[in-house]
Amino acid sequence: MKPGVRDIPNLITLLRIAIVPSVCVAILQQSYGLALLLFGLAGISDALDGYIAKRFDLITRLGSILDPLADKLLLVSTFVTLAWMALLPTWLVAVVVGRDVLIVCGALAYHTLIARYEMEPTLVSKANTLFQIVLGLAVVVDAWRYPLPDDLLHGLTYMVFAVTLLSGADYVYSWGTRAVAERERRRRQRRGQD
Repeated sequence: MKPGVRDIPNLITLLRIAIVPSVCVAILQQSYGLALLLFGLAGISDALDGYIAKRFDLITRLGSILDPLADKLLLVSTFVTLAWMALLPTWLVAVVVGRDVLIVCGALAYHTLIARYEMEPTLVSKANTLFQIVLGLAVVVDAWRYPLPDDLLHGLTYMVFAVTLLSGADYVYSWGTRAVAERERRRRQRRGQD
């Protein structure tokens, strides 16, 4: 089946996913200018696919899954690579990856045991993504040619740490609450049928 107009946002998202290995290779080769350019292209593609999907009513379930997956893939891969290059602390990357693993496992459990999972990023999660992007860019800029104040980088590092923990707790709470409400609804429904 050939891709159609409806698939344009998803194709843009797939291109963003395809950029991820190049960003990591650029960082590993210390080509930080290229890494920033590719990261910027990924950011533009993120804004573009979202705009097209909303503006022309091309939002699909696949797109609602692919888009945050592409963002996470880019950020986690970049953070792991930056830690490998000793530009980010390993403990921070472990927390970031741990939160994402927790969310994926929770989403799969919810989808399997409770009901269909709908990807709905919370406000805290959006803030977390923003802070991670800012930290990643700041670290790459610092390593490239514009050294940034240590206090700024340390502040961003601890801000990402705090918001990552808060975001993970927010997901556990919000989806746990939904799971309890859904089970209660089913229990009442079964009682009504008896």
